[in-house]
Amino acid sequence: MYFGLRLCKEKEESEVGVGKIREAIYGIHHMDETASRDQWIQRLHPLAKLLVTFAYIFITVSFDRYNLPGLAGMGIYLLALFILGKIPFFQAVRQLKVILAVSAAVGIANPFLDHSAVGSIGGFVVTGGMISMITLMLKGIYSVLASYLLIASTSIEEICYALQCLKIPRTFITVILLIYRYMIVLLKEAERITLAYEMRAPGQKGIHWKAWGSLAGQLLLRSIDRAQVVYESMMLRGYDGTFRLIRKEASAVSSILYGAGLTLLFVLYRYVPVFEIAGRIFGF
Repeated sequence: MYFGLRLCKEKEESEVGVGKIREAIYGIHHMDETASRDQWIQRLHPLAKLLVTFAYIFITVSFDRYNLPGLAGMGIYLLALFILGKIPFFQAVRQLKVILAVSAAVGIANPFLDHSAVGSIGGFVVTGGMISMITLMLKGIYSVLASYLLIASTSIEEICYALQCLKIPRTFITVILLIYRYMIVLLKEAERITLAYEMRAPGQKGIHWKAWGSLAGQLLLRSIDRAQVVYESMMLRGYDGTFRLIRKEASAVSSILYGAGLTLLFVLYRYVPVFEIAGRIFGF
């Protein structure tokens, strides 16, 4: 009985060790499944979605550091896309929590550098550093979420097809595709090596530093072999560096209206104080 309990404990510890790798692999597969759903946003032309994302990020980062109301309006696009595209928001936050935290920490020093008062709320003085800190945080968070929405609504093959439409060199596009595919292969090999190590070293937390070099070499060699098999499979299936759309697209008019309409809306929020005008009209 004691032996059985010890085996169960060692198994639980080994599962905890590979849990993060499995979570990363699951996250990538979940993104692929989300991008392959048959929703209206997935059926839009990938070039339109890619250009809208580029325009959104470019216009978002171009806002003045004190233009918080205008920048806040750019969040409407993200919120609408999460709701209409049926993409889980909180799951996106969980997957991007580290990147979002780093993006939010970009302007954390601004309140200590800019002490100029720009207003007050209930006797609390609001400084320019506080405003610029919030705007920098929002710029980073908005850009990350916009990229996430593009990946969640467009497969890697469709993104490569959109880059092909922009006349990006074929070699560069192929490298992007292979890096994405190689990342999954690398994670799976890392999961196998970590699980094998933990089963041979029960009760040990993590991998001992003396084994890092040999395990890293084994991971590199095994993942290269697997990646070679993946590449040969692609060639046997007729891959020639040209990407084609397989999914049934929405009409060209819908894609054009989506791209042009949203780009005009972004420009409107950038150069027109929409919230200030609305406040004057409704007497806020």
